[in-house]
Amino acid sequence: MNPRTAAIALVLLATAGNDVLAEGRRTFILATGRRDPRIFAIDLREALDARNQGTPNAIVARSKVALDRLDGKRVGDSANIVVSEDGKTAFVVNHHGSIDNDEFLQHGGRGNIAVMDVAQMTRQKNDDTANALERHLDAGSFGAVGIDLLPDLFVIGTAESHLTEDGGNRITFVDRRTGSLRGQVELAVGRPGVTCPDFPVPFVSPHGPPVPPVAILSPNPSWGCFPDTNGIALAHGSDGKAYLFTGNGGTDDVSVIDLERALAGERTPEIARIPTQTGPFGVAASPDGHFVVSANRESQRTGVEGNTISIIDVDRARLAAPGAEIARVLVGTDSPATATRPFLPSFTPDGREIVVPNFRSNNVSIVDLRRAVDHQPGAEVARIALTRPDGGPARPKGSAVTADGRFAVVSGGARGAAGGGTVWVIDLRSRAVVGTVTGVGNDPYGIAVVDRRD
Repeated sequence: MNPRTAAIALVLLATAGNDVLAEGRRTFILATGRRDPRIFAIDLREALDARNQGTPNAIVARSKVALDRLDGKRVGDSANIVVSEDGKTAFVVNHHGSIDNDEFLQHGGRGNIAVMDVAQMTRQKNDDTANALERHLDAGSFGAVGIDLLPDLFVIGTAESHLTEDGGNRITFVDRRTGSLRGQVELAVGRPGVTCPDFPVPFVSPHGPPVPPVAILSPNPSWGCFPDTNGIALAHGSDGKAYLFTGNGGTDDVSVIDLERALAGERTPEIARIPTQTGPFGVAASPDGHFVVSANRESQRTGVEGNTISIIDVDRARLAAPGAEIARVLVGTDSPATATRPFLPSFTPDGREIVVPNFRSNNVSIVDLRRAVDHQPGAEVARIALTRPDGGPARPKGSAVTADGRFAVVSGGARGAAGGGTVWVIDLRSRAVVGTVTGVGNDPYGIAVVDRRD
C-alpha cells in the first residue's frame, strides 16, 4: 500500500469509528468458527480502530458451542447463527451436531441448535469457555444449515441424510422453548432427467430414509433427486400470507412453501420450484418480504461453480407463475465464463442493496435491487476486493449488515489451521474495507450483528 492510500485508509477508519462511538452503543459481530467450534464475539469499535488492523485484538471472547468431550477435545460444528428478536439470545446451528471435526470426515451428522446468552458471549471473562451455552436442541434431521425464526418455532433446513451428503428433503419445525419437534415438511423428490430411488414423499413406513446408492459426497453424477436444502428465508406475499423459500443445492432450484399450510400440519405444502443457474446455498428475503435472493454457488452433480444471484418475485413465485426469477445478476466478475461461487447474501436494512460474498473471486459484490429488477445495466454497483494479512486467499462466505445500514461484515478464510479465519468490515458509504480482524476460527460460515447498550 502506498503512503497516500494508507493515509486515506486511516482517515476512513477514524471517521467510521467516530460515527460508531457517537451512537452510544456497543455493536458486536458474532462469527461462527465452524471447524474451530466456537463463536467469536468481535467489538465493532475495536475492529474499526486503526491500531487493530490485521490482528485478532478486536475479538472480545470465544464461546464454545458445546461442552468439551470427556477427553478434553472441543466438539461442535458451528455453521450458522441468528439472533433473537430482543438481541439477548443467539441460536447457533451445529451442522453435524456436537462432533469432533478432526475425526468426523463424513457428511450426514445429526444437527443441533446451541442456545447461547449474548451478554455472556460478549464478556472477556468468558473467553474460551462454555459459560454462554444454555442448552442444545435437536434439529430434527441431518446436516442442518439454514435457520429462520417464527415467534414460537425454529424453521430449520436440513441438507443431508444419515451419513450421506445427498438424500435431504426435510424442513423441520422445532419449539423454541422446549426443543420439541413439532413438525416436518417434506420436499418433492426428483427433477426432469433424473432417475430417483424408491423414496415416497411424504415418508410412509416401512420405507426408511434414502440409502446407498445415494451419494455420500459431492460432486457425483447421481445428484439431482433430493433437494438437499441449504439456506432458508421467510418472505411475504401481497395476499398477506407468509412463504418459506429454500435454496436447494441438490436440485439447482428454490422451493416455495406455503407456511400457513405447513403450520396446519400438512406434510407437503411445497407449491412451486424455481430453477436457478446452479445449486444455491444462501437465500435472503428483502426487509419488506417482497423479494428473495439466492446465491447460486455450485452444482453438486458436477462441481461446476456459479457466478450469479437470482432475484425472485414473491408474488409470482407463490402463484407458480412463469418468470418468478425476475432477474439474474452476474456477481464478482465481468466474464460469464468465470466462476465466483457466491455464498451467503444479505440485504441492507432499507432493502435497496444486496451484499454478496464471492468465495472463488475473493471479493464482495454490492447489488442495487431496483436496478436489477428493472434490468438496468450496472446492477452490481460495487465490487470490493478482500485480502488477508497473511497473503492467503480471502474466500469470503458469510455476510450481515449493521442495523443502521452503515457497515457490512463478512466472514471468510479457506479451511485450514485453526485461527485462519478473517472478518472484514466494509463501509457501505465509501465502498471500502475499514476493518480486518484475524484469528476468527477455521473456515467460518455464518455471521450476525447484535447491538448492546453500554
